[in-house]
Amino acid sequence: MPLDAPLPDPPSLAGDPDEYEDVTVQGTDYHRDDLERFLREGAWRDAFDSWTTDTDLDREAFDIAVDLGLFEEFDFFWDDFADRVGYHAPGLPETWKERDIHPDLDSWETVSAINASLAELGSEVARVLKADYVDWEAEYDAPDDLPDF
Repeated sequence: MPLDAPLPDPPSLAGDPDEYEDVTVQGTDYHRDDLERFLREGAWRDAFDSWTTDTDLDREAFDIAVDLGLFEEFDFFWDDFADRVGYHAPGLPETWKERDIHPDLDSWETVSAINASLAELGSEVARVLKADYVDWEAEYDAPDDLPDF
């Protein structure tokens, strides 16, 4: 059953891709202004609508993610070397229980569901941006052995 949830506002893109442990990016022109404009012009809504039809996240877990401001923490950037839109998805830390992050957060299953679902949303947004909005060419030829995201 699709997730029936309101569309959160698109994120403001302010992170530094070089600081993310889970991302390696070549180049310095991240096209942040363009990507942020694309998100506001419909890419965020398009990807969110697609994601809600397939996600296993329930409304309670979604509301926790909203309460914690996780949707605002997404970051998207152009990775010219890989000819792709890269992303950094927010998530809950392993120390969620000790830190008492949210009063309704009470299980590893919920934490895992939130983290996995946000990664899936990030992937879907990056896919939509690249397929339907990005109109520039990479300056480099990407290696043939890069994984598809």
